[in-house]
Order: sequence, then C-alpha cells, then structure tokens
Amino acid sequence: MGHHHHDEPILQDPARRKRASIILWAILAPIGAIALILVIALWPQGNYDKFALSGSMDTTGGAVMSTGTVVRSGVETCPSSQGLEEVGGKVLECEVTYLMPSDGGAQIQLEIPQETLTSRPARPGDTIRYLDLSKVGSNSGTDYVFVDFVRTVPMALLAVAYGVVVALVAGWRGVRAILGLIGGIAFMILFMIPALLEGGNPILVGLTGSTAIMFAALYFAHGLNAKTSTALLGTLFGLGVTAGLALWLTDAAALTGAHDESAMTLSTVAPQVSLTGLLICGILVGGMGVLNDVTITQSATVWELAESAPNASARQLFTRGMRIGRDHIASTVYTIAFAYAGAALPVLALAALSNQGFGTTLSTGAMAEEVIRILIGSIGLVLAIPVTTLIAVLVVKATGTGGAHGRRALSANDSHQ
Repeated sequence: MGHHHHDEPILQDPARRKRASIILWAILAPIGAIALILVIALWPQGNYDKFALSGSMDTTGGAVMSTGTVVRSGVETCPSSQGLEEVGGKVLECEVTYLMPSDGGAQIQLEIPQETLTSRPARPGDTIRYLDLSKVGSNSGTDYVFVDFVRTVPMALLAVAYGVVVALVAGWRGVRAILGLIGGIAFMILFMIPALLEGGNPILVGLTGSTAIMFAALYFAHGLNAKTSTALLGTLFGLGVTAGLALWLTDAAALTGAHDESAMTLSTVAPQVSLTGLLICGILVGGMGVLNDVTITQSATVWELAESAPNASARQLFTRGMRIGRDHIASTVYTIAFAYAGAALPVLALAALSNQGFGTTLSTGAMAEEVIRILIGSIGLVLAIPVTTLIAVLVVKATGTGGAHGRRALSANDSHQ
C-alpha cells in the first residue's frame, strides 16, 4: 500500500487516453459523416429573392436610405405641420433635429418620435439612419423620415472589449472559443439561413447545422480528446431531445411563429418559409450554447474525479459527478429563466396593468412561444447532464481498467522519476 498513489493515475497514460478517443470516435464518426453529407446535400443554391425587401427601403421611386450626424436640436415648428395653417390646420411645435448628411450637402431637418426622444435624446455627434424621400414627392409633409440610431461604433468597441477580457482570463482556449463562435455564426449565415429561405426542411436544416457547428466549435475550442468527445455526445443527445420536444409542442400548443413584425414580414416576402419550422430551428440554435456549457463541465468533472480517485467504482463516480451536475442544473435553470424575464420586462409590466393576470399573458402569442422555448431547452439541458455523466463514467472505466501490467508500468516510470 506504500506506493498506492504512484500506480493510481492510470488515466494519465497517453495510450489509455488514445483508447478512450477511439471508443468515442467509433460512435461519433458516423454521426459526423452523416452531418457532413447532409450539409453538402442541403447546401443552398441561392434560389430565392435576395432583394425581396429592397423595394420598400431604398431605390424604388427614388427613396434612399441615408445616414447623417446630429449637429443640434431645438424646439420649433414641426416640419410635418408646415403649411397646415393655409388649409385650416394648426401648426405644431416639436423638437427638431438638424443633421449633416454623410454624403455631403446642406443640413436637413428631422423629426424624431417623441417616445424615442423621451428614452434617449439625440445628441450632437450621434449618427442617425433616415429615409430620404426628397426625390419622391412625399405626402407626409416632410422629406426625411427617422429610422433608427446607428450603433456600429459602440457595439464594435464592446465586442473588442469582450474579446480582450476573454483572452486575458481564459487564454488561448478563450481565443479559440471566440474564433469558433465567429465561425459558427458565419456557418449559420452561409448555410442555415439561406437553406431555410429556399424552403428547406427546418428540422433537418436545424439538426444538421447544429450538429456541424457543435463538432467544429467543441473540438476547435477544447481540443481533440476524450473529454471533448464525451461532451459532444451528451450535447448531441440534448439536441435530439430538444428537437423531438419542439416538433411535438409546436403542434400541441398551436404555436404559429407569426407573432412579431419580422415574422409577418418574412411570411409576406418569402412565403416558402415555414414560420413554425423557423421557430423549431430557432429553439435548436438557442439550445446549442447552453448544452455545450453544461456537457463540457460534466465531462471534465468526471475525468477530474477519476484522476483524483482512480479506484472509485462507476457508481461512485456517477454519484459524485451528478452531485456537481445538480448544482449546475439549478444555476443554469435560473440563468435561462431570468435572462428571458429581464428581456420581457415591458410585456410583464403591461400584464401588471391589465386585468388579464400573468397566467393569461404568459400563455398568449409571442410570450407563450418564449416560455415554451425556455422549457424545451431546459428539459434538453437537464437530461443531457446525467447522460453526459454516464457516458464519461463508462469511457473512464473502459479505459482505466487495464489490469496490473499497466499499473506496474506506470509505477516503474514514477519510481525512475
């Protein structure tokens, strides 16, 4: 028993690590091959109108989307009410913002909606996007219509700050994770969204795209090893559960996906797109990140437990791993629910002012979709934790029971050191 600790850390043996990877790849390789074949088969051909929305936003009839920089603001006669006195109307006063157009020319007058100014006034130096109707002959009384603030610079600065913080704290692995994230988003833009716009099967596109992204992102960020492969298997299981629940509940709960302005616009300009299918695909994409988080943690937990207690039985490893997993489940459930509750505060505030009650508000329209999205994603996440833990325990035990020969070899190596 004196050299007990020297012959225990058998999981550090590269040969056993390699055997673990081979076992897992025997399962994962066919899944990856199928995903790759489906990506190639489903790859969009560009057979949809890429400029279906252009007509209402820029050159039709001479209307142009432009940007300008705020020079000053002041209360004066509203441009939209000028000339109303001549027809018996009343001239109104409002806050008028003066812009210097980005493409040059004289200053222009712009009315910004009062509700926008109440939340955040236009300040000198702000960049604003507006619709230029000066060549159209607008009937609204003004040639320029406010669209939105341009937020490119602060958003870019925030993204850079995020990258720097992650790189400083997480090191090279954090940098790889960010690069994997950028690659995943690029893949969604190049493959998933065009495939959906061409009328592709949303479940097939969603599962194929999610699987491909998870394969690439996990191995790129965490390395090609048994721990990552274990987490990937657990993630794929969670995605499967999420897809099954989403497919059933969208029909059972009569979810249409047609509850916001973007969805209604999409159904008009791209009628081949299934809004319900888009909702299901969105649930899958939304579940990817959280699943990745918990499965990587559980996989690493079991491997660390096995390193610290190599003689622990499979039952003991599973029990100890799940003890940590339960804490992770609790914290993640809070994270998902409160993240959405924070985003939905205006809707919840409206519910408080009505006589419908929160129960009725939560079960109607877009709120119901979000609540069901959260619940489906959470079920997939919760079930992925014990499955990932079990897979990790099985792999650890399959590779950590090499008999006395392997233990003696490692013990000899330790004694030489």
